[in-house]
Amino acid sequence: MGSAAIVDRLLHSDEPAIRWKVRVRVLGESPDSRAIRSLQNEIRDSPRVRRLLSGRDARGRITRPSGEVYAKWFGAHWVMAALADTGYPRGDRSLLPVRDQLMERWLADRYFREHDAKSRAQAYRREGVPVMQGRHRRCASQQSNALFSVLTLGLADERAQDLVERLLHWQWPDGGWNCDKNPEAAKSSFMESLIPLRALSLVARESGDRAAREAARRAAQIFLERRLFLRKADGSVMKPGFVELHYPLYWHYDILGGLVVMAEAGFIDDPRCGEALDLLEAKRLPDGGWPAEKRFFKLSSKLATGTELYDWGGASKRRTNEWVTADALAVLQVAGRLDTGLE
Repeated sequence: MGSAAIVDRLLHSDEPAIRWKVRVRVLGESPDSRAIRSLQNEIRDSPRVRRLLSGRDARGRITRPSGEVYAKWFGAHWVMAALADTGYPRGDRSLLPVRDQLMERWLADRYFREHDAKSRAQAYRREGVPVMQGRHRRCASQQSNALFSVLTLGLADERAQDLVERLLHWQWPDGGWNCDKNPEAAKSSFMESLIPLRALSLVARESGDRAAREAARRAAQIFLERRLFLRKADGSVMKPGFVELHYPLYWHYDILGGLVVMAEAGFIDDPRCGEALDLLEAKRLPDGGWPAEKRFFKLSSKLATGTELYDWGGASKRRTNEWVTADALAVLQVAGRLDTGLE
């Protein structure tokens, strides 16, 4: 199926971030070009970004409404993740107070303390990271999302290496991560392993860090061995939500999110990505786009857990979602499966 029409449609989107995703990730324009830098300034000044950053106090920190960094989905943690994924310009020093919020939260003393636990009750009894059956039970998606955000936004300082060290320290023998407090849990979690893979592969690309590269390679095998969505034992779908498309994913997982990270990390050419790519192509709508089949957020005038600050195109199996479509096109482009028909 040719993609010229949908690409042209996205190039005329009202959302500058959509145009950035298509121009840089689909059409291959240099992110350092004058035209793209101008587009990123438009992203910075867009209504979406102004809304995302509207909760800053006099110090520049995001304190809406309680100051909780991880408040879903409007805390500083999620705002920075959204900026990192939507082409916000690098090196904006006005975001340094928000960066510091993330670093203070995810490098607090309790993440450097650990204790042995033999039951779920024991795991929650003491502050720190519980170790059960020799495995650290830690939600590594949190530290790694912060790491990915500050690196992508060009705001990393020496503390970024402390986040890398924590991720390497917590990595499980099978190559992933998991925060399951069930002592019998012996396999890594897709949700807790995808973002560490994304962050560590970025570290490796930017710095040449061999330990990060090897950790990312090991983490990728968690997904590749299961063809990104299928059980090893019988080839059945691991979870129904894995084969539904969403945007944003936050800490969740679906095949598109898995393919995005495989493309970024350099594993998209692995034959074990083939079935997920086939499924993604099969979900294409007649107009050439892709839908957001479900969503993980709710919209409300009152901020509460799970509330978004701005709509991300809604969810409908029959209607193209620009955010999902831009990411799907980028994945297929890297995989060599896209014909844009554009010169």
